[in-house]
Amino acid sequence: MLALLYPGQGAQSAGFLHRLPAHRTAAETIEEASDVLSLDVAALDSNDALRSSVAVQITLVVAGVATQRRLADAGIEAQMHAGLSVGAYAAAVGCGAVSFGDALRMVKHRAVLMEQAYPSGYGLSAIEGLSEAQVETLIGTMMSASEHRIFIANVNAPRQIVVAGSDDALDAFNIQATTAGAHRAKRLAVSVPSHCELLREASEALVEYAASLSFSTPKQLYIGNRRARALHRPEDIRDDLATNMRYTVRWFDALTTIVERGATLLVEAPPGQVLTDIAKAAYPQVEALAASSFSDDRLVEIVRRRVDA
Repeated sequence: MLALLYPGQGAQSAGFLHRLPAHRTAAETIEEASDVLSLDVAALDSNDALRSSVAVQITLVVAGVATQRRLADAGIEAQMHAGLSVGAYAAAVGCGAVSFGDALRMVKHRAVLMEQAYPSGYGLSAIEGLSEAQVETLIGTMMSASEHRIFIANVNAPRQIVVAGSDDALDAFNIQATTAGAHRAKRLAVSVPSHCELLREASEALVEYAASLSFSTPKQLYIGNRRARALHRPEDIRDDLATNMRYTVRWFDALTTIVERGATLLVEAPPGQVLTDIAKAAYPQVEALAASSFSDDRLVEIVRRRVDA
């Protein structure tokens, strides 16, 4: 059983759209996105452009949908779709819950709201080597001793926790985490405090915006971000997308749900392999592939062979 995984903000790298397979599905997906948004999407993956969350979020969704369409063009359909943070928008398109055009409009509005709420001075840090409980304890200690506010944004793995807050708070917390035994505490290439209560008002505005968009019953399973469970009703998927900026992303729980539902092959859409590495470490019995690590023909060949087997 095949599951497609779609990465979130922080996975981007300069030129990644131009490294998509030289196949018509990629070109058509980029062209469609450009038409929908009335801008040149192919120009959004430069170093300068990727300083904007708007460019990052749009291009990640485009790359995810292009990958799903390429496999579908080869006759390969995933039975499950799951995306981390903004990757959930590509997952919702992949499973048939929302049109590509509406997903693009919604994700652009999402990114604009996030940037308007926190244009500078905030972001995320990845803490590796501490559990969620240890990170929560550190947050409590730090908040009782200062005015710094830190929030758990992502639980990507049992000992890979992402926290959100202001630049000063994150710098201070990274030092505290390292002192407490984290092997790494590193700022991510994200300029907004995603997945926490700081984005409550932005999330409420996105819920209102999304109310006018059309959602459908998914054709394949969609695994949500917030509760890490399969969502079947269109309105639940709409809510998951509109509110995930406000709530902790429980990616490891979502991955566990995917494995428990019988996935035997995981394919991560470009540009990175963070989700692949998490899956390999936690569930070595399940084959996990990063699409960006293979040529187009080779990826299709391997996935087809595994699915047929």
